[in-house]
Amino acid sequence: MEQQKTSIVDKWKIFSLGTLLGFLVFVIYLDKVHQDISLLAAKNVMLDLIPFKLSNPSFESSNKDRKKCNMYDGRWVYRPEERPSYDSFKCPFVEEKMSCQENGRPESEYEKWRWEARDCDIPVFNGTDMLERLRNKRMILAGDSLNRNMWESLACLLFTSIPSSAVDVNEIKGYQKLWKAKEYNFTLEFYWCPFLIEINNNHESGKKVLVLDKLTTDAGKWRGADIMVFNSGHWWDLKGTRRAWELFEFEGKVSQDMPIEIAYERGLKTWATWIEKNVDPSKTKVVFRSNSPWHQYDQWCYNKTQPLVVDSYKPLFPQSMVDVVEGVIKGMSKSQVKYLNVTKLSESRIDAHPSMYRYKDWNTLAEKYGNKLNNYVDCSHWCLPGVPDTWNRLLYASLFFEIFEDLPSS
Repeated sequence: MEQQKTSIVDKWKIFSLGTLLGFLVFVIYLDKVHQDISLLAAKNVMLDLIPFKLSNPSFESSNKDRKKCNMYDGRWVYRPEERPSYDSFKCPFVEEKMSCQENGRPESEYEKWRWEARDCDIPVFNGTDMLERLRNKRMILAGDSLNRNMWESLACLLFTSIPSSAVDVNEIKGYQKLWKAKEYNFTLEFYWCPFLIEINNNHESGKKVLVLDKLTTDAGKWRGADIMVFNSGHWWDLKGTRRAWELFEFEGKVSQDMPIEIAYERGLKTWATWIEKNVDPSKTKVVFRSNSPWHQYDQWCYNKTQPLVVDSYKPLFPQSMVDVVEGVIKGMSKSQVKYLNVTKLSESRIDAHPSMYRYKDWNTLAEKYGNKLNNYVDCSHWCLPGVPDTWNRLLYASLFFEIFEDLPSS
C-alpha cells in the first residue's frame, strides 16, 4: 500500500513538472511569435496595400506600448548594387539643374548610399502603396526651393509606380506645380513661399518688407489638403545683398534692427496660428521638414564624391534658429505637427549636391572661371535621384507607420 502511494506521488510530481515545462515552452513560443510579428511588421507591412482610412490592427496593437523608434539616428551604408528608384532622364518633374547625370556628372556613386536607422528597419518606399493610401486625397508641399526639390523627388517616386498615361499635369507655371494621378484621384501640389509669410515688395516705404504677422497669400490654396508638408529656414539666414527683404513689419510697426531669431519666431508663430485655426488634425496630417544642410565655404561640395566623416560637418544654419522652429512646433496646442528631422542625416552628404553639374555647359564654365567657381557651384540643392528620396522614404514611414518617432529632437 505504501509503495502504491509513493508511486502515485511520483507520477503526480512528474505530471506537474511536465505541465510546468510545457507551459514555459508555450510562453517562450508566444514571446518568439510576438517578436517575429513585430519584426516582420516593421519590415514587410509596407508591401500590403492597405487603404489610407484603414489600419492594421495586429501591427497597431503589437506596437502600441513599444518605445518609438528614432529613424533619424543611424548611418549611411554604401551599397554598390543599389539602384535609384527612378530614372531622371525619364521623369518629367526633375528640373534641369537637379538632373546631375543628364548634365554630365561622370560618376553616380552618390546614388549608392542607403540610410539605415540604428535601432529599427525603415520601410522601403512603396509608391503603389502610398498612392493607394492617398486615393481620393490631396497633398501639398509649401516652402522654399528645397521643398520643391523634395516635391520633384516625390513626384518621380510616385510617377514611376504607375503608367505615365495615368498622370495628368494640370498646371506647371511660375513657382506653382501640380500633377494628378488620375486612377487614384490623387493630387500632389507645390507652392513656393520661402518665408511662409508675406513679403511686400510694394510697401509704401519703397522698401521690401517682410510682414511677420501676415501669412503668404498662397495660404488660401492650402485649405482642404489631407497632408501638408512645410519648410522655411534658408531664406531667413541670408546675409547682406542676398537678403530678400530690407525691413520687418510687425503689428503695424516697421523696423530694421530686429534679431533674426525673434523675426523667425514671429513668422513661424503666424504660420502655426493659421494651422491651428484652419486645420482639423483629425482630417489633415501636417509635417514640418527641418533645415536642409548646405556645404559651402571651408566644406565645399565641389568635386566631392564621398560623404563626410560622421560628425565632421560644421553647421552653417544657426542652432538658435533650429531651437526656434522646434520650440514653435512643441508649443502648438491643437494640431499635432510631425517634425521630419532630416538635418543631421543629410549633413554628411557633401557628395550629393549638383555642384557644377547643375549646368549642361559646366565644363565651359569651369574653364572660364577657374578659381571663381564659388559663384556657380550649387552646394545647397540635391541631385535627383538622391538625398530627397530618403527624406520622402522617412516621410512615408512617419505618415503611415506609427512606430516611428515624430516629435522634435535635436
